[in-house]
Amino acid sequence: MELDKHFSDKALQDFKLIDLARDHGDEKAYAELMKRYKKPLYHTILKMVRNVDDAEDLMIEAFAKAFRSLHKFKKDYTFSTWLFRIATNNCIDFIRKKRLETTSISSSFKDDNGDDVGMDVKDLEADPQEKVIKTQKAELMQLVINKLPPKYQMLVNLRYFREMSYEEIAVEIGAPLGTVKAQLHRSRELLYDLVKDKKDLI
Repeated sequence: MELDKHFSDKALQDFKLIDLARDHGDEKAYAELMKRYKKPLYHTILKMVRNVDDAEDLMIEAFAKAFRSLHKFKKDYTFSTWLFRIATNNCIDFIRKKRLETTSISSSFKDDNGDDVGMDVKDLEADPQEKVIKTQKAELMQLVINKLPPKYQMLVNLRYFREMSYEEIAVEIGAPLGTVKAQLHRSRELLYDLVKDKKDLI
């Protein structure tokens, strides 16, 4: 199969980066993939969840999940299509969990070839196997979180495991809201680096 007949130059460049990241653990390749799609992915997620902090969280989670699953990626479609579907499915789960009002679930985006890609809506009820997998992932993520400096561990646990709002965290730890947001932003960056570097553990 001659990939150049079916995909754009950008998509072909993505394939090369994926090969470097997946087969050689090339950190620059991971960074370049994130650089290419960070902004459009963030804006797509923001349209769905309508909250800048949640959008940033979900963007990092999407990249982390995609990088952990690169071994499953097949070059039958573009990386952007695959990445955006991972992200939108995460958003749908998030929206259902939080019961947010949104009209963006049925929207679509264009991939590198200009084709419309619809959002895959998953079943509302998770089967027992999925629940076990989610529990295992939470336990593994906790192991990664434990590698963070203590103050970041606390913030991440309050935000993602106790599901407290930024305002509630600020009250809980007696810190200004701006400080909480800045430190959580830094903790997400550190978590991303840990997940990226230890992708085989999760």
